[in-house]
Amino acid sequence: MAAGELGNLGGYSFRFLPQRAFPSLSARESSSRLRQWSMLGRIQAQAFGFDQTFQAYRKDDFVMAFFKDPNVISNLKLLSDSSRQWITLGTDVKKIEATAVPCTQLSMSFFHRLYDENIVRDSGHIVKCLDFFCDPFLISDELRKVLLVEDSEKYEIFSQPDREEFLFCIFKHLCLGGALCQYEDVLNPYMETTKLIYKDLVSVRKNPQTKKIQITSSVFKVTAYDSAGMCYPSTKNHEQTFSYFIVDPIKRHVYVLYHCYGVGEMS
Repeated sequence: MAAGELGNLGGYSFRFLPQRAFPSLSARESSSRLRQWSMLGRIQAQAFGFDQTFQAYRKDDFVMAFFKDPNVISNLKLLSDSSRQWITLGTDVKKIEATAVPCTQLSMSFFHRLYDENIVRDSGHIVKCLDFFCDPFLISDELRKVLLVEDSEKYEIFSQPDREEFLFCIFKHLCLGGALCQYEDVLNPYMETTKLIYKDLVSVRKNPQTKKIQITSSVFKVTAYDSAGMCYPSTKNHEQTFSYFIVDPIKRHVYVLYHCYGVGEMS
């Protein structure tokens, strides 16, 4: 099968959109925060266009076609396990897993319960607790306890469906950070950065009938395997190593939000 034929698997072909910027990750304040959280240089967003109508029920065909497309193989970035350099995919994907991630939240009021439950004080300061480890993360405040410790007394303030929401996933990833994360004492930097990334990636429109704003994007958490095993987003599993595909069916764009856990850029 010729490379050109590979690009048309499942009827989809893709093109790289390097001109699509993601200011939520590149703006000065965001970069400064990501550096503090040990994620700078390890998190990236990329944009690709596609040429057919997206149908969510065919997500597996769509994602497999994505990984088989020559324009993706030569442009999709990931971090090398050995050199810590950005490399392109450059491997023959044999199998994919694409898990649908609910994306319904339209407001940061979703997190107001952190104040109501005294996880965060009215001043915005995160309530501290005695240090302990929830491998591999150090827990030193009530916020990380709520995020990670299933038998903690306030874990239930976010239901399982709440925790699956894309907005919650971004927030949790930022709060946990990279290998040398310096945690925030106040909630606002996490909230602001979560909101910026979410708005940057998720598309909305006004429903012409109801006049209400609705989300049009579909989100998937994606893993790919080659003949040797897991190859993307990394060869190693970690809660903080992830790739989300955010599909805008109207613009026919797919945005890839990628992070590989490790030590981020220091300076």
